[in-house]
Amino acid sequence: MMKDLWIWLVVGVGGVFCLFVFVFVALYLRLWLRAYTARAEIGPVELIMMNLRRVNPAVIVEAKVMAVQAGLNTRDEITTRNLEAHYLAGGDVLRVVRALIASNRAGLNLDFRRACGIDLAGRDLFDAVRTSVNPRVIDCPDPRQGRTTIDAVAKDGIQLKAKARVTVRTNLDRLVGGATEETVIARVGEGIVSTIGSSVSYMKVLENPDHISKTVLAKGLDAGTAFEIVSIDIADVDVGENVGAKLDAERAETQKRVAQAQAEQRRAMAVAREQEMQALVRENRAQVVLAEAEVPKAISEAFRAGRLGVMDYYQLRNIQADTHMRDSIGGEGGDAKARPGGEAI
Repeated sequence: MMKDLWIWLVVGVGGVFCLFVFVFVALYLRLWLRAYTARAEIGPVELIMMNLRRVNPAVIVEAKVMAVQAGLNTRDEITTRNLEAHYLAGGDVLRVVRALIASNRAGLNLDFRRACGIDLAGRDLFDAVRTSVNPRVIDCPDPRQGRTTIDAVAKDGIQLKAKARVTVRTNLDRLVGGATEETVIARVGEGIVSTIGSSVSYMKVLENPDHISKTVLAKGLDAGTAFEIVSIDIADVDVGENVGAKLDAERAETQKRVAQAQAEQRRAMAVAREQEMQALVRENRAQVVLAEAEVPKAISEAFRAGRLGVMDYYQLRNIQADTHMRDSIGGEGGDAKARPGGEAI
């Protein structure tokens, strides 16, 4: 009985071992053989533990084999544990290893820790290394932003339209935290505008356009950016509008409109003043008419009181008739006719 129990125990252990061997052969044998033949020092137990830690063993084996074959330091820096840590952190292990291989071939000083930091920061590490080895040319201004030239005005008022090509190389030491190429384009454009604006004449710029590139390059515009400016070349300079003359014409037109508005205001004030004076004249005439209307009343009151006789009244009427005739001869008959008692006997 005891003997049968031991037999079944041995058979069970053997079955488990066979199952383990079968699973290993089905899943990890090819990866282990590749790592073994490349001397990548990744054992079968490590491959199984990677799977348990939710790490893709194929990626780690691929990266480790590339590093070993390229002669990188796989004992202290590019270890299996470091590769797994970077994979679990969300990094691109294969891209990091390819970038390290490219930097090693180019003689750049890039270690594994800094490469992982750059990759986790979201920068394209492989492209950065490639740009560091093979500088890239940037158009200024960027045509994708909808502008094709940088417009600036010299001191004589002539507008110039310039195009520049900036050659940059990635600075790996400032790649994390450094400004992008948009900042470089903006700074170069600002420098071109400032240099053209400080020129006395546009002819000076056309005669010596490399003066712009030398002046802009001397300002150290790559400070704080992830790039190192190798050269700034002025590709084209065209003459634009005469902005100074245009501004003078617009200023003269504005002054003319202001003068016209002031003249119109004075005319309106004069018309208003004339209307006020006419109204005042009519008011005074109305008062005169009212005063003359009191004369007949005063005469009739004098008759009642006995202070005025009939002969005195006729003499007054004759005087009025004589005055009316004199006014008619003098051209004021119309006004005389309108007055009470102005008719002759």
